[in-house]
Amino acid sequence: MKKSFLLVLSLLLLIFPSCKDGPQLKQNVSGKTGEVIVVMNKNLWEATPGQSLRTVLAVEYPFLPQREPLFSLFNIQENAFSSIFQVHRNIIICNVNPDLQETKMIIQKDIWAAPQIVITLSGPSGEAMSEYIDDQSDLLKNAIEQAERNRVIRNSKRYEEVSIRQQVLKSIGGSPYFPTGYKIKKQTTNFIWVAYETTYTTQGVFIYSYPYRSEEDLTLPRIIAERNRKLEKEVPGPLDNTYMTTNTLIEPSLRWVNFNKREFVEIRGLWDVKNDFMGGPFVAHCFYDRENENIIVLEAFVYAPRYPKRDYLRQVESIIYSFEWQKE
Repeated sequence: MKKSFLLVLSLLLLIFPSCKDGPQLKQNVSGKTGEVIVVMNKNLWEATPGQSLRTVLAVEYPFLPQREPLFSLFNIQENAFSSIFQVHRNIIICNVNPDLQETKMIIQKDIWAAPQIVITLSGPSGEAMSEYIDDQSDLLKNAIEQAERNRVIRNSKRYEEVSIRQQVLKSIGGSPYFPTGYKIKKQTTNFIWVAYETTYTTQGVFIYSYPYRSEEDLTLPRIIAERNRKLEKEVPGPLDNTYMTTNTLIEPSLRWVNFNKREFVEIRGLWDVKNDFMGGPFVAHCFYDRENENIIVLEAFVYAPRYPKRDYLRQVESIIYSFEWQKE
């Protein structure tokens, strides 16, 4: 038996040689959504480079009911950056070397784990690195934000509730990808409400449209007016004469976004329930349909009165970023 086993093992080794030098499967990343490990010596972390990183990445997340940072930063000393930390989802490594002529940033993916982003900043001095972080703040912030978004989109496609996308495709000719657990809560003419609900939280997506009339259709006043009109009709509150609307104390923001070969208006704001005390954050993407006859709105919102809302919003917002037109 022993000789037979050894013979079979030898044949297997001949047929399937060692993959030591071939592509290796990476282990899954560790860490929570929104966490970033910063590998930097303590003296730099407490000086201008660390201050610049905190100013860019730990700034207040916009349009949340309570204060939460854009990202949660954790400083790790260079000599403590072991394999335990190397598999984290978001890593920034800062190296100061007087022999360098200039400061550079290298963005890499899946070095120690997947799906991972590793950003390496190298410069001749702490002051030079701080100036570089300030100058490249948008690139740095957007790289980590996109990495977080891509993870959600990847999982949404891998564990998709296909039936939801099929319904949305029939309605507007395109759809986001909804992961397992999301369900259609309501569907009427030109309005679909998709939600993932637990005992104490709701992550929802509204999909609706309104007619194109003029260039004013994608301005903030028109978008908010149409939003309030649609939600008053379709999203009632828990009591009589209550319904979802837009918070008027803090004016929503508007910006144009180009993403995945699509251009749309992004609206961020806070929602309330009229005549009640419910509320939370929302993000809406507004764009023309393929015939340029209607404005389509994809809106992500969160209701989580017991919990911080940053990560819930980031997750559901990533879903509307996954929108794709149906292939013709």
